[in-house]
Amino acid sequence: MTNTQTAAEERIPVTVLTGFLGSGKTTLLNRLLRQPELADTAVIINEFGEIGLDHLLVEKSSEDGMVTLNSGCLCCTVRGDLVRTMSKLFLKRTKGEVTPFRRMVVETTGLADPAPILHTLMTDPLLASRYRLDGVVTTVDGVNGASSLDNHEEAVKQAAVADRLLLTKSDIADAPRLSELKSRLHQLNPGAPFHTISAGEIDPNAILNAGLYNPETKSADVKRWLHEEAYAEDHEHEHGHGHHHHGHGHDHHHEGAGTDQDPHNVNRHDDRIRAFCMTFDEPMSWSTVAAAFDALVTYRGPDLLRMKGILNVKDTDKPVVIHGVQHVFHPPATLDAWPEGDDRKSRVVFITRDIAEDTIRKVFASFFDAEKRGWGQEQQPS
Repeated sequence: MTNTQTAAEERIPVTVLTGFLGSGKTTLLNRLLRQPELADTAVIINEFGEIGLDHLLVEKSSEDGMVTLNSGCLCCTVRGDLVRTMSKLFLKRTKGEVTPFRRMVVETTGLADPAPILHTLMTDPLLASRYRLDGVVTTVDGVNGASSLDNHEEAVKQAAVADRLLLTKSDIADAPRLSELKSRLHQLNPGAPFHTISAGEIDPNAILNAGLYNPETKSADVKRWLHEEAYAEDHEHEHGHGHHHHGHGHDHHHEGAGTDQDPHNVNRHDDRIRAFCMTFDEPMSWSTVAAAFDALVTYRGPDLLRMKGILNVKDTDKPVVIHGVQHVFHPPATLDAWPEGDDRKSRVVFITRDIAEDTIRKVFASFFDAEKRGWGQEQQPS
């Protein structure tokens, strides 16, 4: 396990900007790149054609699809391989051939599932030593967002894995529909702070630094990153929606729903998504918890949309942070110390598709039971 805090300062934070076609990513980027907070940013765009950065921003273009912007930012297109593009940029930065950018924004194509980009950032050893995932920002169209969510499962996934949700075009959207869309998004992803924006206007600080590492305090900000209170509120308010705490009987028609896709039931992608936070009071042994996650990933990997957690592991007095997207986990990292006032309980936030909280509880329980049976010397802390 690596220690994150010192390493985090050295690596370049990467914000992944995703959102459905026409949801306002371009307008947002055009605005953001004029803000002082994004000076010294490298922007990577999946499809240059569809973006159309303002001509006011673009200064000069080079032969390899790289553009220098007036704001001092760099912009380049991904032709093919994101790993190659990001590595090449880092190399040019090291050699002083491009502006020494301090953060990166990767903009995905509108129809894309953001998971592969997140997997790349989490697991590619070359990238992981140079960059760190700061957060996933998803734009949702205030006017057409509901129909995108109804018709495209990717749109639901984009919203479900976000760290920040931006509801765009709020100035021209119909107010009742906008509030309905808001509550729908909150239900899909209670932990993502929400911003309603028009004409791409947003305070960059609202969406940058969404990751575990907070550059202002120069430390890990677990509370902000997990945002677990949002899930607790949800348990209290949302009865009958699969959010209450132990999942009694609310899931009879969802387990395995992935197998019987009903083409007429288009707007029910949401019903398949679950968001919850699980707490474990006792310290756990790393081998047991790792085995439990392995089992979940083996059998249900694609449906574990996102997991974030802080664990109290018996083998160390430092907290262990885990972060996974589907079948891919970031290498676990230890923090220097528990956050002040922390009760040292393990807490994991899950966003899943077609997996009830109860199912995951049972998997963990079976591994913890096996450990107790297998090693008689495991004492319960008094």
